[in-house]
Amino acid sequence: MSAHESMEHAEHAEHASGSNKKIALLIAVLALFLAVSETLGKGAQTESISKNVEAANLWAFFQAKSIRRTVVVTAAEQGKLALAAADEAQKPAVQKQVDDWTRTAQRYRSEPETGEGTEQLAEKAKHAEHDRDEATAKYHHFELASAAFQIGIVLASATIITGMFALAYVSGILTLAGLFMTALGLWWPHLLHLH
Repeated sequence: MSAHESMEHAEHAEHASGSNKKIALLIAVLALFLAVSETLGKGAQTESISKNVEAANLWAFFQAKSIRRTVVVTAAEQGKLALAAADEAQKPAVQKQVDDWTRTAQRYRSEPETGEGTEQLAEKAKHAEHDRDEATAKYHHFELASAAFQIGIVLASATIITGMFALAYVSGILTLAGLFMTALGLWWPHLLHLH
């Protein structure tokens, strides 16, 4: 091998080394973005599950209160029927019981001081469902972002092995796509429906 050929070979190796460093940097950046999107995704997934459980619990409480209210309303209606048949001495006691049942039924429907009336429980459950849907939408975006970053890492790694720089460009495009999906997950999770 002549000195000239050795110089050309060294220059080629130096150029390849510089390109490999850029690809390695791209892989490192992709790995960082992947870690961020995975962390955001797990947080959104956990919140989605938590809010789903909260909504289910609130709806169960709502149903229990609705059943209690129905029982008390039925008792009040029966009391009104008994009031018509009661003798004069019993009427005040029966009327008092009917009034108590009616107040209890009203309290079961709306209890703003405790937030445990059926109206308040339904509102809380709907809010928890909204939060669950928001977290689920975020989770889907973060998962797609993670997939883009993972594929980008694979393609960038393949660039080093094959020397095909087109793979690095595709990896860069996937990086942008992953960043876009991450941004959607953070700020506009309902812009695209990904169910």
